[in-house]
Amino acid sequence: MKKKKSRNREKRNSREYTNVLWIITGVFALMVGYLVWFQATESRSVINNPYNARLNTFEERVVRGSILASDGQILAYTKVAEDGTESRIYPFDCTFSHVLGYADYGKTGLEDMGNFQLLTSNAYFVERFLNELRGDKNIGDSLVTTLDVDLQTAAHDALGTRKGAVVVMEPATGNIRALVSKPDYDPGKVEENWSELSSSRDSILLNRAMQGLYPPGSTFKTVTLLSYLREHQMDGSGYAFHCTGSVSVGNSSISCYHGTAHGDLDLTEAFARSCNSAFADMGRNLDVESLQTLSDQLLFDSDLPLSFPYSKSSFSLDEDDGEALRMMTAIGQGDTLVTPMHMAMLVSAVANDGVLMVPRFMDRTENYTGQLVERYSTETYGELMTAEEAGILQEYMRAAVENGTASALDSDAYMAAGKTGTAEYSSDKSKSHAWFIGYAAGDKPDLAVCVLVEEAGSGSEYAVPIAKRIFDAYYAD
Repeated sequence: MKKKKSRNREKRNSREYTNVLWIITGVFALMVGYLVWFQATESRSVINNPYNARLNTFEERVVRGSILASDGQILAYTKVAEDGTESRIYPFDCTFSHVLGYADYGKTGLEDMGNFQLLTSNAYFVERFLNELRGDKNIGDSLVTTLDVDLQTAAHDALGTRKGAVVVMEPATGNIRALVSKPDYDPGKVEENWSELSSSRDSILLNRAMQGLYPPGSTFKTVTLLSYLREHQMDGSGYAFHCTGSVSVGNSSISCYHGTAHGDLDLTEAFARSCNSAFADMGRNLDVESLQTLSDQLLFDSDLPLSFPYSKSSFSLDEDDGEALRMMTAIGQGDTLVTPMHMAMLVSAVANDGVLMVPRFMDRTENYTGQLVERYSTETYGELMTAEEAGILQEYMRAAVENGTASALDSDAYMAAGKTGTAEYSSDKSKSHAWFIGYAAGDKPDLAVCVLVEEAGSGSEYAVPIAKRIFDAYYAD
């Protein structure tokens, strides 16, 4: 009996030891799995955090790599003097300022987004080994971007001395081909000019394309139109409106641009000619809950798939809001605010049959001799609208070029479509921002464009010519 009890005790002890062993093994396996996952997915972002002291050791051992345009032209590089002093050089001066950012006084833009890659050297291992033995720095990898020098230059020059922003994006890939924000600065002189730049009343350091919030004006009629079409089973053939130049409700009155009386309009004509009266009248009858649902689907008040710091666009309208605010909201005034990047993403989704691609700034990393280190794939964000809805919006936006406010974009070299906007931003109704959102198709990949010109006037007068210069530069070759 004692032997049997002893054997039972030994079996229990053995099972307990086995269970403990399994628990320890399981915990160890989870730790290994977590380390593998962390190394593969999170380590770069943690190391790239500006508060991580490990970055300082990278800078002590590696000469910061170059940033290149999509065709290999150098946008930023590090010059090393004979005494070992390093300086960051930007050959295009202020042309790429906000999208490249700066690296000498903190880091912003692509200098920040690609910091890990630029401070990592994948040069030939023998070369790295010998440099470390000699105490010499290795040369960091090069970051090849999606940016196009010709398009960036065209957008930068077309905006001129005006404040505003331009975003140029390939709808099918999400590739950002150009991003301009003005006023701009020379990223190579940020440290010496920091006091002036940081205290500027014009907010020179603000990336207006990503962080500037503006009333969208008539570009928002694209959203209002889609909401109306959804309520009418995507059939706008029954719409009719007679425009006398203004529409009133209570003590509020909304006028068409310059008080123009458009006369009898169908839905296509109302959109193409950007009739405020028609869309304000439409807004008072729209289902607010449906419009709110649509704004959510179009990423208002939502996180965007962007690596750059950005502001969220906002849409606010409730069932309890009066007719006047509903009418203002329908024409892109009211409380709605948007960023140029968000509007570029929306029009890209329209051009891409409803599907939004994640905006993409980095194409690949190469070592300093040009050998591929890592390629970054395109990524689909999701469907913002159905292909049918996108196709119908394309037709309406095409009409704005053929017979409406964007007629200056009519060209034999490409087929353009879009929507202009004139957005009031103060109690002085003579002051407005100029907008254009649209895209063009030709013998190259489609190109989507968003143009915002601050304090300029109408979109057709100030924003459309900028879009035209971009499309012309792209399709002329």
